[in-house]
Amino acid sequence: MAIESGLTADPESEKGAAAEPDGRYFSRHLSWLAYNARVLAFAEQDELPLLERVRFLAIFSGNLDEFFQVRVAGLHDQLFAGISTVAPDGRTPHDQLVAVRGLVNDLLARADILWDDQLRPGLEQHGIQITEVADLGARDRRALTAVFRDQIFPVLTPLAVDPAHPFPYISNLSLNLAVRVREGRRGRPRFARVKVPPLLPRFVRVGEGSLFVPVEQVIAAHLDQLFPSMEIVSQNAFRVTRDADLDVVEDESGDLLAAVQTELRRQRRSARVVRLEIETGMSKEVLGLLLRELECEADSVYQSGGLLDFGGLESLYSIDRPDLKKEAWTPLTPARLNPPDARGLDLFRVLRQGDVLVHHPYESFTSTVEAFIDQAARDPDVLAIKQTLYRTSGPVSPIAESLMLAAETGKQVVALVELKARGDEQANILWARRLEESGVHVVYGVVGLKTHAKVSLVVRNERGGIRNYVHFGTGNYNPATARSYEDIGLLTADPALGADAADLFNFLTGYSRQRRYSRLLVAPLTLRSELLRLIRRESHEGGRITFKLNNLIDPEIIDGLYAASAAGAEVELIVRSICGLRPQVPGMSDRIRVRSLVGRFLEHSRIFRFGDGADSVHYIGSSDLMQRNLDGRVEVLVPVQAADLKARLDQVFEICWSDTELAWELRPDGSWARWAGEERVNAQERFMQLAIERARGEEPAVGA
Repeated sequence: MAIESGLTADPESEKGAAAEPDGRYFSRHLSWLAYNARVLAFAEQDELPLLERVRFLAIFSGNLDEFFQVRVAGLHDQLFAGISTVAPDGRTPHDQLVAVRGLVNDLLARADILWDDQLRPGLEQHGIQITEVADLGARDRRALTAVFRDQIFPVLTPLAVDPAHPFPYISNLSLNLAVRVREGRRGRPRFARVKVPPLLPRFVRVGEGSLFVPVEQVIAAHLDQLFPSMEIVSQNAFRVTRDADLDVVEDESGDLLAAVQTELRRQRRSARVVRLEIETGMSKEVLGLLLRELECEADSVYQSGGLLDFGGLESLYSIDRPDLKKEAWTPLTPARLNPPDARGLDLFRVLRQGDVLVHHPYESFTSTVEAFIDQAARDPDVLAIKQTLYRTSGPVSPIAESLMLAAETGKQVVALVELKARGDEQANILWARRLEESGVHVVYGVVGLKTHAKVSLVVRNERGGIRNYVHFGTGNYNPATARSYEDIGLLTADPALGADAADLFNFLTGYSRQRRYSRLLVAPLTLRSELLRLIRRESHEGGRITFKLNNLIDPEIIDGLYAASAAGAEVELIVRSICGLRPQVPGMSDRIRVRSLVGRFLEHSRIFRFGDGADSVHYIGSSDLMQRNLDGRVEVLVPVQAADLKARLDQVFEICWSDTELAWELRPDGSWARWAGEERVNAQERFMQLAIERARGEEPAVGA
């Protein structure tokens, strides 16, 4: 990249520069970049299969896209509005943007080196060649020209820019060519934009083998067919990132669906540009034109000497080369939910015998959670199903299909569809309409709050009366992410939890003002205060607090953990992504240790344990410890009370904390260092083995 930096490229240590030297809190934005640096470091590991490394480079790039669309866009919004409020880490929005730019440039430089020096040559050694058009032989060039003529040329639309043709709108994350052409040597250069349609493959296969050319280079090599009789003066690839955070204004009388649709349309046409990626070699004239027309500042330009959009490398993972990938993992069904008799599974009978804890993706989402909703939809004794849906799964959603089946057979079915789930707004709108057409009562939650809780309630008429069955989860009701996200779910017939779930849905769908729940901790009502109470309960010598979550940045919670440490409690935190807490500072956080696991599955579960031994209190749920979750969303934590299931959660903590292959530890200065130990422990591989044992009916010993 264009900007040089002194940030170390040593994968054994990731420097985040996330806090001032004497600050109490790390920057949330820089802490997130430190997390993405750990993702990049995963791709830098020589011992991983090659296509796994390529895939993680693509994940790193996709993560950055989202970071700019949301986090950097938010900082730009603050600057645009003249907001100079100092964040908890002591930085203004301008300070944050300056620090972000420096770290991003360093990370992109590392990514370029990884691709150019290791991954691309490694692929070539294994017969997968990503090449330039100029390096093709005559035969391959003829084959590529045929592909261009038959498959690419028909879908291209060059757009001229002149007094009769205004500068075209450049859509978010689109790949484009900025082309200058002229008529004859004395002609004045003119500008045109050629968009690379997203329906085209990122890499164009040449012939029948494993020879590929980036699609923008294929187009660039054949611009003479788009601009016949014109001289091609220059061509450069560029890519635009826009603000993708919806700004929906709600009121109690408004139509939220219409408001979200309106905002989506506005966003597609007028969202602010927050990043412009360009190829090295773009002339000052072309860059100046882009900056002017895109209303983009120069400090939002990121220059690359190589491939734009490493996220497109994800497509290479589909190449049929199992020798270059980890062995695929097939989620298993625990023996308790996989009866050997021909009558099949009666989940309701199983749950009446005791709660079931499931651990995805090691244990199957299909044969547990989807099976729970499917059985409820088909069971004539089920009267009602109530369900939250935060992130749906595109055109295929088995749970949504089950809800529609239930409604069509006369059951009372309610689906709370969160229309403002970032990135899934359009998919959720489409599913909301389909559900309504099938007779499902679709609601959009509480005014002013996102509903992020993961809860399913089944109401069944049984011999002893009405009984509630509930699923509480840490992850979305999405079969696609359930294969790659690590999450935990609780299936239960506990009457108290069933009653709480019923009260929760009355709060979500009606005008209930229920503020107290028997067992559940519900945000924004009781979750924050109860977590602080439980932290205070452990704030003494011998106290113990153990969390596993994605993000920890809420200052009040962090201060509570500091106080617990100062009082003598041991605090162990497994934080995958953003951590605003500064650990192991004398007099403030001596007894707090923070680790992060980055592996083939995305660590996503939220587990909270207070205390140790028989008197410990365990919760799982949907909430991270961020102000937005605690105060601006409907979130749920559910207690896990059965001794055997508490022991399983303890086992999750123990295995994660003993990991020596995927784990990083946070230092007081904000840097992360790989955590090593005498024994080789890969937590995710250990969970796979435990799932195999449970599928065989061999309940593993706790701590094994």
